[in-house]
Amino acid sequence: MGVRRRPTAAEKIALQLKATLENVTNLRPLGEDFRWYLKMKCGNCGEISEKWQYIRLMDTVALKGGRGSASMVQKCKLCARENSIEILSSTIKSYNAEDNEKFKTIVEFECRGLEPIDFQPQAGFAAEGVESGTVFSDINLQEKDWTDYDEKAQESVGIYEVTHQFVKC
Repeated sequence: MGVRRRPTAAEKIALQLKATLENVTNLRPLGEDFRWYLKMKCGNCGEISEKWQYIRLMDTVALKGGRGSASMVQKCKLCARENSIEILSSTIKSYNAEDNEKFKTIVEFECRGLEPIDFQPQAGFAAEGVESGTVFSDINLQEKDWTDYDEKAQESVGIYEVTHQFVKC
């Protein structure tokens, strides 16, 4: 008789962003194909993924036993446990001028055995000029800094010192 493993309880983990915004607001991920680049840890054995992995809203994978779906389902290389993580689309929020230099939750994940431990912002963000409303799309935050020029407002715009943290909800 085999040992029955209890399904891993779901845990909500929020990704919080902190940045210095210069003349821009409404910093947000764009579209269902936005790639959240994460490093994951297995909640069972503690194994940490070496490579960056991305999850997207548009991707859904069925869970075994008809228990719904997730953004990513992955078997741990070390302990073989099947783990999953789901992007909670209703929790995606923009980072605004009034959030400047403060941590703010921009998305929550429902985690079953997969715990995000690192985040790498890349391409696919958008923001708007505070005064002009000029839309800046395809902002890449991989270097943790981004600069441009707002022709309408005739001023430089930028996003600097991008940092993050994960908090349990």
